[in-house]
Amino acid sequence: MRLKNYILTGIVLGLSMAAFSQSGLQKKADTLFNKFSFVDAANAYKELISKNYNADYATRQLADCYAYMRNPDSAVVYYKKAVEQPNIPNQYYYNYAQALRGVKDYKESRVWLRRFEETGGNIKESKFLKDGDFINNIFNAKPQYFLKDFDFNSKYSDFGAYEKDENIYFVSSRDEGVSSKHIYGWNEEPFLDIYVKAKSGTNNISDNKSKLKGDVNTVYHEGPLTISKDGKTMYFSRNDFNKQVLGRTEKGLTNLKIYKATLVDGKWENIEELPFNSDTYSISHPALNSDETKLYFSSDMPGGLGGVDIYYVDINSNGYGTPQNLGSPVNTNKNESYPFINNEGTLFLASDGHPGLGLLDIFGTVTDETNKIISVINLGIPVNSNKDDFSFFMNEDGLSGYFASNRGGGMGSDDIYAYNRVPPLKIEGYVTDAETNSPIADATVSLLDGNSNPIATLQTDENGHYDINIDRDTDYYINAKNDDYISNTIAVSSKGIDRNVTSIYANISLSPDKKVMPITELQPIYFDFNKYDIRSDSTVELDRIVNLMMATYPNMVIKIESHTDSRGTSEYNDVLSEERAKATYNYLINKGVDPARITEYKGYGEQKLTNQCNGTISCTEAQHQLNRRTQFIIIKMK
Repeated sequence: MRLKNYILTGIVLGLSMAAFSQSGLQKKADTLFNKFSFVDAANAYKELISKNYNADYATRQLADCYAYMRNPDSAVVYYKKAVEQPNIPNQYYYNYAQALRGVKDYKESRVWLRRFEETGGNIKESKFLKDGDFINNIFNAKPQYFLKDFDFNSKYSDFGAYEKDENIYFVSSRDEGVSSKHIYGWNEEPFLDIYVKAKSGTNNISDNKSKLKGDVNTVYHEGPLTISKDGKTMYFSRNDFNKQVLGRTEKGLTNLKIYKATLVDGKWENIEELPFNSDTYSISHPALNSDETKLYFSSDMPGGLGGVDIYYVDINSNGYGTPQNLGSPVNTNKNESYPFINNEGTLFLASDGHPGLGLLDIFGTVTDETNKIISVINLGIPVNSNKDDFSFFMNEDGLSGYFASNRGGGMGSDDIYAYNRVPPLKIEGYVTDAETNSPIADATVSLLDGNSNPIATLQTDENGHYDINIDRDTDYYINAKNDDYISNTIAVSSKGIDRNVTSIYANISLSPDKKVMPITELQPIYFDFNKYDIRSDSTVELDRIVNLMMATYPNMVIKIESHTDSRGTSEYNDVLSEERAKATYNYLINKGVDPARITEYKGYGEQKLTNQCNGTISCTEAQHQLNRRTQFIIIKMK
């Protein structure tokens, strides 16, 4: 697709950490990182380092953040720390070498490039990447995106995919299934229309019945589009065609304009032309920013930096402001178009003016602390190719979306491609008592490399749960320990894990240290189906607990956790388990136990089943019985 062909077709394209646990903070940091929000991600990683939570991982991520923010001086500092880590992936030797090039330390850079090669690295320098452009070298050093099937392409042009509320909107010239076809003379294809398809639909072929309902589509070109968060307002490109009249310039050409439509009873109606359109040049490819205060678009209006530039207008209560050119480094002396803004406010665009792999390439932008755009990043292969790549869209997860390309192997002149990014991988699980299966809170969990060198340390939460990010294709050990238990180490590996998997699980059981825990474990008690009455066989264990707490260990403190099986709704089971916890608590209190020595009595419903009886397999009554229980956790002995 030549740019001039589809200049009409374009693209739709602080944080308070106090409320987050350390693991929640890391998850937030990784999400920001995936969405190109590198300033906020860097701050979160620095906080993780200060708390010594998965610090090695956070250091590597922080180094990448500084590299992407085109700050090689800081990137070098943290890459240097990263390459000193034991069992570091050799990719960071490469990243460190590229950052050293960014500070013009070419001698040291060659040392680390040699180390990268000696450890199995394969250097394939792209011809368009220069010494000063170290940011793209680092970003494209390993695959960031992976393609997956998109089933809605046709033999004609398809692009501009935009996902909203489980529907996929896209632009296509597949005007089949109607008696009269309007042919665009430039490429002998039907004119473009906007189509919409349910994301989960079983019919993979979108036909004339899938056209957008309402007054948006005409006999000329429409699309692409962007939709407001509430789903009620659509901005879209269209040929200068209003009130059944096709506008033409003095040279006989028809420009593009942006229009607005409103959703009324399932149809897009009330078409309005935006006031900053022009009869003498094109304005197209609308894209709303994340808070809907700005509308971005591409235009060849006079006064730009190149043939087509990206602009924005402010949206306010009085209408629209004056178009503002984004300037350098976004726009060049050639063509920039197809803007898209993700939900973190990052701009993506297509350009044939920035260094690329082919004709139009797709780029992401990087901002500094003041939200000023300071750099663009070529998204690399497989998003970009030696042909035209454009109309980029990213879902809110930052890990999936769409773009279009006219590369070889497609069905039509332009095709839509879906992509996934490799999400962070974490290992998680529960540390439990080997004899009672009860969770162990505040256990120390250490992540060790394949040579048993420590990488990171964290504590289990009140439910005995832990999670920590790890690298893919790597062997590890997990060690868990607690003062009242014998430590345990298990081997885990992320090798061969599918790239769509985000968690692997490793539960660890610890045996009580009898020298420290002088009593036998507190046994669970069980309940009848759909009941919370204390059974007569449960009073034996309850009375034993009363005796231990009142006579043998007068300072012992416990907490009570009650559970159900998986039958019934989760809401009902939550209530039932709370009643079981309350009944257990009342029994002990009525027998004379001081309420202050029971820190908590809580129901967990069906959240913590002891077996696989979660409703997906057939289980015996005896298997279900194991889940209808109350457990006792010793908080303090002395």
